[in-house]
This record gives sequence, structure tokens and C-alpha cells, in this order.
Amino acid sequence: MFSYYIYYRIAPEKSMAANAVLRALIDRLAQDTGVRGHVLVKCGEPNLWMEVYEGIADPATFETKLAAAVSELGMHAVLASGEQRRIECFRAQQACA
Repeated sequence: MFSYYIYYRIAPEKSMAANAVLRALIDRLAQDTGVRGHVLVKCGEPNLWMEVYEGIADPATFETKLAAAVSELGMHAVLASGEQRRIECFRAQQACA
């Protein structure tokens, strides 16, 4: 099983819009993949957000659905200027070759 950690900075003036987009994104992925993510905010940096998705069995399918949802929902419009989403994928140590 795989876990995804996606972090980025949002534009402070777009935090309400970012919340709405992120709720829609998490709902869409839960519907499309069966995986419901959750969101973390960095302590001391309220504009640094992280999405966490765990228990991914098929990373290729998940990444395809994630990219489509991000694009369709306009996630990039709420990011801080010059910012991009950084995606990290991890798997349990015993699963690593």
C-alpha cells in the first residue's frame, strides 16, 4: 500500500476559495478512488498545507484521478504566486525492494 503527501502554499487572500476547492477535491477522490484524504496545516505557517492520502493500492490510477481532479477543480488558481503542488509517494518499508 502507498501513501501520498502533497504540500504547497496557498495564496493568503484565497484561503476561503482554497478550502472550498480542497473539500471538493477530497470528495471527488473519495468517490473516484475510495480513498478519503485529510488536510494538515503547518504549525506557524498557516498558508502551508498538506494533503494526505493513505492506503492506495494502485498508485498509477490514483495519480491519474488526482491529476484530473486538480485540473478540473482549478486547484492551481488558489496557490501562492510561483508555488506548485509537490507530490511525494511513500510505501511501507517492508514493501520496499
